[in-house]
Amino acid sequence: FRRVLFRSEAIPLLRHALAHDWNLRFIEQMPLDAGGLWARTHMVTAEEIMQILSSEFELTPVSGRGSAPAEEFLVNGGPGKVGIIASVSRPFCGACDRLRLTADGQFRNCLFAQDETDVRQVLREESWTVARKRQEIANVLHRVTHAKLPGHGINDPTFVQPPRPMS
Repeated sequence: FRRVLFRSEAIPLLRHALAHDWNLRFIEQMPLDAGGLWARTHMVTAEEIMQILSSEFELTPVSGRGSAPAEEFLVNGGPGKVGIIASVSRPFCGACDRLRLTADGQFRNCLFAQDETDVRQVLREESWTVARKRQEIANVLHRVTHAKLPGHGINDPTFVQPPRPMS
């Protein structure tokens, strides 16, 4: 059902985005759902997204992705672009420089991280000066960044979804 729905809506959606000079990104569904209902067999992969979009548009890769999560493509020679985020089928963990801050003040160094680091307690420490708080936040960021794993492990048979999803 999802593939059929995607096929019928992806091209009109991209046409609409291009007409309004919007940047559109398609993202593979990731195993981050609270209900644990994610199934690889239901996922529309980056390859399928490319095939569907390429049936109507000429897509030319844009070089210089850097740490961005999306691979970008010029549509019909540009200037319009479309991005595809393929975190499951084409992981980009090695170049990722992103951290996430949860609503309750926890840093996660990956959407799929099992660990979180509390920064809220640093901000709430009343006895510390502003300078000390800044230094402690810098220390937390340093620790969290250096603890990033080389990959999320989605494609490893031992992969376990994080206990708390990000949405």
